[in-house]
Amino acid sequence: MKKSLFITTIITALLLSGCGKKTPDMSGIDAGKNNISDVTQIAGKTVTIDDDPYANGTPSGHANATDINNMNSGKFNTSNDGFQSIYFGFGAYDISADMQDHVNTNTLTAKNSQAKIKIEGNCDEFGTDEYNYALGLKRAKAVKDSIVAQGMNASQMYIISFGESNPVCSNPTDSCYAQNRRVDLRLAQ
Repeated sequence: MKKSLFITTIITALLLSGCGKKTPDMSGIDAGKNNISDVTQIAGKTVTIDDDPYANGTPSGHANATDINNMNSGKFNTSNDGFQSIYFGFGAYDISADMQDHVNTNTLTAKNSQAKIKIEGNCDEFGTDEYNYALGLKRAKAVKDSIVAQGMNASQMYIISFGESNPVCSNPTDSCYAQNRRVDLRLAQ
């Protein structure tokens, strides 16, 4: 009797404890309503433009060279109004050198517009909802910061994160996941 009670207690304790997930660092992020955030609400992270994330070959979990060429050519573009989507490596929010031409094109398009620009951060399906939401905000902020650094007025843009909730591809392939790790730009309606 005591042995079965002991085993039941151990099993119950294990079931109740569950597997712990690492909670992403969301300090400094106050998303507000409707997932809309201002650049001042993401603090403490430095955004840099990576010299060449593919210098030593394609990192594990990243798109291959064909996928990158398709992204550079705009084949996977999901932005509209003359903007080009910006793609990111797995878990990354720094803008790679091969995406800099897209940022430059987006800056020119934004400067020629009088409307507000909506910058949408997106992620693949890996990670918790909270992690992907925060990563989407960081990606959108990186693009906004890069455009502002080229002379665009920051008050004309706002960022939003869809996390993993706005995929453009749902096939379980690296190419598909790479298409979902992006920032889209649109004119705000």
